[in-house]
Amino acid sequence: MAQFSTFLRAGHAPTLFAAFLYFAFSCCIWVLNGAMAPFISEAYGLTPAQKGLMLSVPIIAGALMRFPLGVLSQYIGRKSATLVEMGLIAVAMLYGWIAVESFSDLLKMGVLLGIAGASFGVALSLGSGWFPPQHKGLAMGLVGAGNVGTAVSVLVAPPLAQWLGWQAVYAVAAVAILLPMAVMVIFAKEPPDVDSHASLRGHIACLFEKDGWVFSLIYGVTFGGFIGLTTFLPTYYYDQFGVSKVQAGQLTMLAAFMGAAVRVFGGWISDRWGGVNTLTLVLVVVAVALTLVGFSGGSLVLTTLLLIVCFGALGAGNGALFQLVPLRWPTTTAVAGSMIGEIGALGGGLVPNAMGLSKQYLGAYTWGFVLFAVLAVVMLGVMRVMQIRWTRTWAERGGRARVATPAAASPASPNVKRVARG
Repeated sequence: MAQFSTFLRAGHAPTLFAAFLYFAFSCCIWVLNGAMAPFISEAYGLTPAQKGLMLSVPIIAGALMRFPLGVLSQYIGRKSATLVEMGLIAVAMLYGWIAVESFSDLLKMGVLLGIAGASFGVALSLGSGWFPPQHKGLAMGLVGAGNVGTAVSVLVAPPLAQWLGWQAVYAVAAVAILLPMAVMVIFAKEPPDVDSHASLRGHIACLFEKDGWVFSLIYGVTFGGFIGLTTFLPTYYYDQFGVSKVQAGQLTMLAAFMGAAVRVFGGWISDRWGGVNTLTLVLVVVAVALTLVGFSGGSLVLTTLLLIVCFGALGAGNGALFQLVPLRWPTTTAVAGSMIGEIGALGGGLVPNAMGLSKQYLGAYTWGFVLFAVLAVVMLGVMRVMQIRWTRTWAERGGRARVATPAAASPASPNVKRVARG
C-alpha cells in the first residue's frame, strides 16, 4: 500500500482516474453491438456470416480511428481530444437510436461505434503522461484496466435491451458518456511530458522495426482475442447453448471481467518474472484453452470455465506486453504503445468473422476457435526466436528490466569496479 501511495504521489492521480473512466466507458460503448447481438440478429434474421461481419466492423473501425485521434491530440492536447471524441460518441449513439433500420444501417452504426474504440492510445498517454518513466508501466496498466467496460457492457446492455428495446440502449449510452466527460473537464490536467508530441515519423517509427511488428502481432492475439471474443461470445452462448439473451451476456461477463482484472496482475508479475516468460505461458494457455473450447461445445459449464481461464491469460498477456514496451522504447513509450495498440486491435476483427464463416460453411464454430489457437502458437514461436536478440540488447533474461550496474552509477569506486568485473 505504501508503494502504491508513492506511485500516486509521483504523478497526477485525478488525471489517471479520469483517463481510466474515459477508457472504461469507451470500451463499454465499443462492444454494444456484440452485447446486444442476440437481439439484433433476431430482429433482422442475420446469417452467421452477417453476424460475424456486424461484430467485426466496430473493432476494425476502432483500430483504424486510433491514429487520427492521436494526431488530433497533437494539435489540441490529449484532454481536449478526449472531450471531442466523447462528444462524437454521444452524437453517434443518438444516430443509432433514431436511424438504424436495416442491416446496412447496422454496419454504418458499427463504424460509428468505432469512434469509442479509438480511445486506447490517447487514454494511456493522458493517464501515464504525468508519471516518470519508472512508473509509466503501472500507470498504463491501470488505465488499460478500463477494458473492464466490456464486461459491464455485456452485463448491463442485454437487460436494458429487453426492458427498453435494443435501439433505446444507444440513447442510454449517449446520456451515460456525459459522466466521464464531466470528470475529464473537472479533474484532468494536460500532462507536461513531450512523448505524445512526436512527429508523424515518430509515431510510426516502431513499425519500421521488426520488434514493432512482433509486438503488434502478439497484441493482435492477446488484446485482439480479448475484444473479439468479448464481442462474439453473447452470440455464441445464445446460438450454441440456447440460453436466454440476458444469460448470454452474464456468462460473457464472467470471462470478460477476468480478462480485465488480470491485466494489471500481468504487468506486475512481468516486472518480477519477465514479460517474455509471462507471454510464453500466456500463449500456451490461450492455445490450449481455445482448442478445448472448440471441441467442448456440448458442455456449457466446461466451456465457461475454459473461457474464464483463456480470458485470464489474455488479460495477463496484455499487461505483460505493455511491461515490455517501455523497455524497448523507453523514450517514446506512449507513442509506440499507441501504434502497437492500433495494429494489434485489428486482430480482434478476425475473431467474429472467423467464427461466422466457420459456422456458416463448416457447420460449427469449432474451427474458428482452432484458427485463433493456431495463431497463438505461431506468435509463441516468433517471440521465442526474437527474444534471443532482445535479451542481448534491451532486456534481461526472461524479459525483465535491465538494472544499471553499480559501476555505471559510481565509476570512481574501486569496490564497485570489482563488482562490475566479477
